[in-house]
Amino acid sequence: AAFTSATASSIAAHTHIHTLTFTTMDDLSTNTKIGLGVALVAAVGVGAYILYGDSGEVADVKAAPKAAKVVEDVKAAVGAKTVKKVDGIIFCGAPGSGKGTQCEKLVSEFGYIHLSTGDLLRAAVKAESELGLKAKSYMEAGALVPDDLVIGLVNEKMDNPDVTANGWILDGFPRTAVQAQALKDAGCSPDCVILLEVDDSVLLDRITGRRSDSLTKKIYNMNFNAPTDPEILARLTQRKDDTEEALAPRLAAFHKNVTAICDFYEKEETVNVVTVDGTQTPTEVYSEVKEAVVV
Repeated sequence: AAFTSATASSIAAHTHIHTLTFTTMDDLSTNTKIGLGVALVAAVGVGAYILYGDSGEVADVKAAPKAAKVVEDVKAAVGAKTVKKVDGIIFCGAPGSGKGTQCEKLVSEFGYIHLSTGDLLRAAVKAESELGLKAKSYMEAGALVPDDLVIGLVNEKMDNPDVTANGWILDGFPRTAVQAQALKDAGCSPDCVILLEVDDSVLLDRITGRRSDSLTKKIYNMNFNAPTDPEILARLTQRKDDTEEALAPRLAAFHKNVTAICDFYEKEETVNVVTVDGTQTPTEVYSEVKEAVVV
């Protein structure tokens, strides 16, 4: 095939197109009906394609051997729906606030690179990089990894061409105003800070009811969407920190620092701080989150 999923992702990152399908002429009979926000590109031989519009009409026929040219042409064809997004986002929220779900939605629609400091640390240790080896000694001792090492990992990732091209979401850092200042001093500043607000009683229900399928890794909640299959129920496990006793100090630490973090960024003229009610449905929350990142 002349075009790849990477091409589709690149197009999705720059437009409101949610689905982009590359197909062959033989498949056109079953792929000509296209809904709003969906584009279809049909390969016609090697390096040529047909672009269909929202109503299924043929918008254009092009010859473009390079995927980059396909992206350019599709962006031009859907110019009315082209969207400009912020480049950098920091997500703040207590455990169980739904940050992960919202980050996944932003990544899926806009192509952001999701940076979790926990994931960055584990990857650096596994790769045995210089920063990873330094962080490993702290992690093995059960100590907090120093801010300068975490910020070094973040900045190292920020230099990645994919991050530069697609924008980034920083999840789980900074956790204090001191870390926010250190991040700024290192040259990393967000365009938008999103705080998901959820009452502690709701967080308690979400966290203590959370279970993971040891086979599929799917997350369930015994209070909201418990599985009914006995085999799945038998495989469910609970993280040791998903208990009321373990949650209390985590919430206390979050509340102690989140106000200082938001206050810090509210003083930054180029940063938009947005508070979203995280007790709404995931779809309703995402509607407000999306509004915050589209400029």
